[in-house]
Amino acid sequence: MIQENELVMLIIGIGVLIFMLNNLDKIRQLPYSKVFLASFLAFFCGWIATVVEGFILYDLFNLIEHFAYLASSLLAVLWCWKLLQDKKKDTNELHSDP
Repeated sequence: MIQENELVMLIIGIGVLIFMLNNLDKIRQLPYSKVFLASFLAFFCGWIATVVEGFILYDLFNLIEHFAYLASSLLAVLWCWKLLQDKKKDTNELHSDP
């Protein structure tokens, strides 16, 4: 059975996806934007699987949902880590002696 909050989350996610597609050129200017976009798309797949599991193949789509959330979380951590590594590198270059 589908829960209303899951459907609302998917609708909000569709809105964010449309916004991101309309601003894709700006998003691609972010450092490591491919990792960032992959993280969002994995989350979006999780939201879709959450709604679909209410209709068919509950166990399969529940597993897909949780793997999508895991992948999204790992990609988000990777994106943050890469940003911090770049910041650390820039800071070290500023403080190094010539």
